[in-house]
Amino acid sequence: MHAQIVLFDGFDPLDAIAPFEVLAAGSDAVGGELVVEMVTAEGPRPVTSGTRGLVIEATGQLDPAKAGYIIVPGASGPIEGDPDDVDTIPVLLARFGETAAVSLLLKAFDNPDVTVATVCGGSLALAMTGLIEGRNANTHHLGVEVLEATGVTPIQARVVDDGDLVSAGGVTSGLDLALHLLHRSFGPRVALAVEDMFAYERRGTVWTNTGRVPVAG
Repeated sequence: MHAQIVLFDGFDPLDAIAPFEVLAAGSDAVGGELVVEMVTAEGPRPVTSGTRGLVIEATGQLDPAKAGYIIVPGASGPIEGDPDDVDTIPVLLARFGETAAVSLLLKAFDNPDVTVATVCGGSLALAMTGLIEGRNANTHHLGVEVLEATGVTPIQARVVDDGDLVSAGGVTSGLDLALHLLHRSFGPRVALAVEDMFAYERRGTVWTNTGRVPVAG
């Protein structure tokens, strides 16, 4: 089983590193059954984040045929500014939509053995390309209106599990997303062992499209 974390120019480091650390610990807990890797659509290369020029080396190429998880982080940078002069978060996410990652993610959604997951603005990157129209998802609270405008139903939960699409809210929710993925694939004991190692307890209820609908008060 694979967990591929997709880097792109301007990505948010914590969106990528938090799931990487948690899933790597989960891999250790299951004897290496989970292969965790930083990838790009283009293949191995150094990738510059949107935070102070931090560079992380991607070691592989995104492969939608590999069973498991593909995790898309959001971007880091200024929120506002002239898009002709400033690499704002919307500009960076739009650029992601112009890369080969989109066609590869489309293939991933067609693969029943793959679940696409997003952290923070990662869901916006997918929404802006039309990949998740009609789905349920969450993002950073500043981007909820963009989700709605692109035909996505925003759910105000820290982690939203919509089957083959799992999304999480703000940047630190990447921890909760990765722990949920471990729980989902390997069970609560593995997830709890990783929580204990990181001295962290998952926050919030994981939303799934099941159960009774609350009566409006």
